[in-house]
Amino acid sequence: MLKKTIYMVPVLAGLLAFQACNNKGGNFKKSETGLEYKLFAKGKSGDYEAKNIPSLKDTAKINKEGQIVRMHMRYEGVTAKSNKDSVLMDSFSKGMPFWIPVMAPSFKGGLEEAFATLTPGDSGVFKINADSLFTKTFKQPLPPFIKKGSVLTFFIKAEKVMSQQEAMMDQQTSMMAFMEKQNKTDDAVIQKYIKEKGMQPQKTNSGLYYVITQPGNGPKAEAGKMVAVNYTGTTLDGKEFDSSKKQGRPIEFPLGQSAVIRGWDEGIALLNKGSKATLLIPSTMAYGPQDSPDIPANSVLRFDVELVDVKDMPAQQAPQFNPQPQQ
Repeated sequence: MLKKTIYMVPVLAGLLAFQACNNKGGNFKKSETGLEYKLFAKGKSGDYEAKNIPSLKDTAKINKEGQIVRMHMRYEGVTAKSNKDSVLMDSFSKGMPFWIPVMAPSFKGGLEEAFATLTPGDSGVFKINADSLFTKTFKQPLPPFIKKGSVLTFFIKAEKVMSQQEAMMDQQTSMMAFMEKQNKTDDAVIQKYIKEKGMQPQKTNSGLYYVITQPGNGPKAEAGKMVAVNYTGTTLDGKEFDSSKKQGRPIEFPLGQSAVIRGWDEGIALLNKGSKATLLIPSTMAYGPQDSPDIPANSVLRFDVELVDVKDMPAQQAPQFNPQPQQ
């Protein structure tokens, strides 16, 4: 299963206020290191007011290295294909914040300066050279979909600054609240879908819905076994995002070891060799708030599967496989 330690909570009101701030305040300013910014904080009247970014030398006014800043962030950039500004990532719309560690800047005017100088409640807009950000900060080549030499614009709203231990607890609490709400949303979506399709599925305690369309009479899939599965994955609007046909063979993976999404570990374990089934997997048991070209964030997924083999784990385990969108 894809792992992700960054989670989010809804803040639409905050985004609207943040956008209002961005529309005022005149031209971008420059910090002493050359970081281009617009920075706003709530004044006594409750309105957002422009403020200057503090110096990195003023340790009393900046966040300390090792602290964690909980924030919402959106960034936009010019894509190589369209040559136009596009939203490349947006935690506001996905409904979950980031927890970002405060670190020393990787170059003058780097994004780390923004994380160090944002205090809770601040909203900021920052411009960062795309090439420098990826090669110096992320230590990787510029992605081909971002135009070389372009500037990325980051919109950030800081919510809280905390220690690493506090951040771990904060993530867990936020994730539990997010999943509780998302599970209710997903269940309503699935209920509507099965009514429209005339399906009569069973439901597990975890919220997974399934229909065994062809019972099998072979050995039962169990945790610790190696299983082989044919599958087709679609979103609920019928768009196929992946299939074992694209691989040219069934996929094999160790069951119950988080080699696949949680909905697969639980769903395949309901089957015997030879079974065919339809799995309706809530987003919290699939890819959650992760976004891709083929699977929108927080999507309920349908998998039509066939369990073609169940066998003991080989002495040398086969490579893990994770059914996911083809890029």
